[in-house]
Amino acid sequence: MSESTLSDNLHRLMHGYRGRLREEVSRRDLGLPITHIRALKGICRNPESTAQSIAQRMQRDKAQITRVLKELIAEKLIEKRPNPNDGRSYLLFPTEQGKAVLAELMTAEQETAKAMTRSLSTRELSQFADLTARMVANLSKESEGGR
Repeated sequence: MSESTLSDNLHRLMHGYRGRLREEVSRRDLGLPITHIRALKGICRNPESTAQSIAQRMQRDKAQITRVLKELIAEKLIEKRPNPNDGRSYLLFPTEQGKAVLAELMTAEQETAKAMTRSLSTRELSQFADLTARMVANLSKESEGGR
């Protein structure tokens, strides 16, 4: 497979996945952009989340993530509390409403994944998971200078 074909396929896959996920989110009338969804998921999965840790994990500018977090707080999906280990930062927690929205988001993701993989066998899905994990690891090694 040529590099451009791989690149094109990955690009189309990501755009197709994101587009379908947006449709599923919209159908459920959640009204959250993908960046907000990713931030909420990160906060729900990590009880020690801070604005800095979310920005690092999402590989986004902290100022952009701070804006997203303020919007999630305004929507009453998350709350912040003083960090007992670092007085300069706050820990982020999902509210009950945030947890309910996350449950809907997870259903939307499951429906999107089901649509995306409907013609694939269990073996093919396992191979895909293995291959993409190796690709991610390769890129991580490269960014750390281990080319």
